Amino acid sequence: MDLGLFLQQLVNGFSLGSMYALIAVGYTMVYGVLRLINFAHGDIMMVSAYAALFCIVGLDVPFLGSLCLAMLFAMAVGIATDRIAYKPLREAPRISLLITAIGISFFLQNFFNLLFTSTPRAFTPPSYFERPVSIGDLSMSFGNLLVPLLTLLILIIVLLILYKSKYGIAIRALAFDIQTVNLMGIDANRIIAMVFALGSALAAVGGVFWASMYYSVAPTMGTLIGLKAFAAAVLGGIGSVVGAVIGGLIIGLSEVLAVAFFPEISGFKDAFAFIFLVFILLFRPTGILGINFEKSRF
Repeated sequence: MDLGLFLQQLVNGFSLGSMYALIAVGYTMVYGVLRLINFAHGDIMMVSAYAALFCIVGLDVPFLGSLCLAMLFAMAVGIATDRIAYKPLREAPRISLLITAIGISFFLQNFFNLLFTSTPRAFTPPSYFERPVSIGDLSMSFGNLLVPLLTLLILIIVLLILYKSKYGIAIRALAFDIQTVNLMGIDANRIIAMVFALGSALAAVGGVFWASMYYSVAPTMGTLIGLKAFAAAVLGGIGSVVGAVIGGLIIGLSEVLAVAFFPEISGFKDAFAFIFLVFILLFRPTGILGINFEKSRF
């Protein structure tokens, strides 16, 4: 493989990994606050992609407007999921929350399968997504360049919210002790709803960009993507926002480069995320940036 082709695959890997990272941040924030693996998170990404498709095709809304509306819809779904399914189980054993999350995932998949059938729907991105961009000898589409840059910007915004705003202070305090936060006069349920809203909005961005890069949406699209994003969150260190982004990039890069170097095993590319995760966790069980939850959050 020559240098030019390697750099091209590197860009593709960063683009794919950035989409995993956007979804993984939502996983890690919910876990950091509630110790809950929200397995419905990948399906919220799917719901957002359908919402954007409906806005573009049915309402003739421009792409950026559709993205914003999809984010708002995802935030509403995330908050509703917390209020209806998770809030009544705050004091229940963790296994009850986990089973509920799996149930919500199946409900969303089957509900959208009923609404739109299992046939994938075509998703046409804006023309500028496919516009070629040249940097020296390297050529890429504008979409492949936009996704990593947007992920970096979103990471900075999330970190500023967590560490420079009063809501971020409340989120980090809540992650330590919900009961103490309630005693201080802070509505813990409202802060938890904000966490779900923020994580769902990031999943919406990842879902809309995924549909734009791969030109389709389907009711089951969130299952495998969500599992890979969860693997990215664990790989980077569950509970760490920066770790989730690093984990997403590593999994995206390993998946793309493995197929590029060994095309004969391309049929097994979906397994690379989990194989890589197993090897990393053998040597560092808490992930790359694993957090000591007794001392810090995010």
